[in-house]
Amino acid sequence: MAGHLSSIVAARPEMLARATLRIDTAGPTLIEFTQDAAQFLRSCGASDGVLTAFVRHTSCSLTIQENADPDVRRDLLTALQRIAPENAGWVHDTEGPDDMPAHVKAMLTGVSLTVPVADGRLMLGTWQGLYLVEHRRAPHRREIMLQFFGSRN
Repeated sequence: MAGHLSSIVAARPEMLARATLRIDTAGPTLIEFTQDAAQFLRSCGASDGVLTAFVRHTSCSLTIQENADPDVRRDLLTALQRIAPENAGWVHDTEGPDDMPAHVKAMLTGVSLTVPVADGRLMLGTWQGLYLVEHRRAPHRREIMLQFFGSRN
């Protein structure tokens, strides 16, 4: 056996709650929304279950990443730029030279997250936070669908 299970908690799902979180962006960046997700859980009386987050766009993404050192976020943006630069000869450029690279970055980093919830709290690690990753240069209003499924307090 590779690991060790701690105590097992069985919860009877009692509710499904959802909300839309809107975030305005102003160019490539990582915007933390951990506190918004925690507020959503408090407002719906969540206890034990799972939170899902899904961004309704194809040129931005969601990630769980370190929330202590801002240099990590800066380096991540640099890495994504190196992986999918604007001047790579993309065919799709209808919305500008940053559009196709944004689609590639979103495909690599993903548009949804799943986070366990226990006692109404996100079960994130010490340095983890939930982030919207904006890949486009122009300002956008992004929508993240938050959904909790589980038991209530």
